[in-house]
Amino acid sequence: MAKIVLGVGASHSTLMNTHWEETTHKAEAERFRDALHLTREKIAEANPDVVLILGSNHFRGFWLDLIPAFTLGVGECISSGESGTPKGPQQVDVDFARHLANELIEGGRFDLAYSARLQIDHGQSHAIQYLLDGIDVPIVPLVVNVFAPPLPTFKRCEEVAKALRDAIASYPADTRVVVIASGGLSHRLPWPDWRDPHGEDEDFMVQAWLDGRENWSDYDVRRRQIIRAADAAITPEFDDRILDLFASGKASELAEFTTQRIEDEAGNGAQELRTWLMMAAMLEYIPGERLAYEAIPEWLTGMGVTVLDPAGTASVTT
Repeated sequence: MAKIVLGVGASHSTLMNTHWEETTHKAEAERFRDALHLTREKIAEANPDVVLILGSNHFRGFWLDLIPAFTLGVGECISSGESGTPKGPQQVDVDFARHLANELIEGGRFDLAYSARLQIDHGQSHAIQYLLDGIDVPIVPLVVNVFAPPLPTFKRCEEVAKALRDAIASYPADTRVVVIASGGLSHRLPWPDWRDPHGEDEDFMVQAWLDGRENWSDYDVRRRQIIRAADAAITPEFDDRILDLFASGKASELAEFTTQRIEDEAGNGAQELRTWLMMAAMLEYIPGERLAYEAIPEWLTGMGVTVLDPAGTASVTT
């Protein structure tokens, strides 16, 4: 049967690609990038047959005309390619993906959405770029709605993750699975609650999210300008507590967090921590290894990396 051989939580920022030279916190940026490279080596050493990527979407593959809470890619996967991230078709393990969908839906565990032609953005392609570069392995993408409220609760995300864990275990082939959670840590994007925009910029954002399905790139220049004009809102104390939860095997405590608590303590961008919780739940909350944490204002984000290794945990406990 299939088994999960490694779990990874890693922050993403397209500003790594577009504004590397303008980054003044260069030492911090290089340490974070080095941690991604080390993580990529750990993934390669795990020798996966498939990588399940849990990530968000920043309204370049999903729009307000239809926002599922969870969407599993079960066929074609196209990466939007914004800001220097991978563009075009991505290799998908269709048989494995459809097994997961069948087990969750027909097994009565969870009625998640699925797509045979899924468009992803840097919420997942950043991980492909930095963590899977040079590793010939198919992916299965799972997109979690973390930006268009109402959002799935952290508890619900945990329940979906446990159902996915069981579905993976029931896959008949001897398949090695790596799970990557992309996103976080603390950051605040200059994005409105789409239900209550205020001012010209927020009205523009909501219009882009509603009408961008056929021409999302037409909105991208101004979207980037609005983001680049924002002040960084990073809370290292919050990020440190979260990374400590993962290191100590207590990440299950995240399941009790609420959307409002995350918003208040760490900003709307930290809603992506839902994917980190899901990854940890799929690895049964084993203790992880903190590889990096850097607060990088030029990227607007607290950038962290953690790795959960079942083999390493077993060697410690035996």
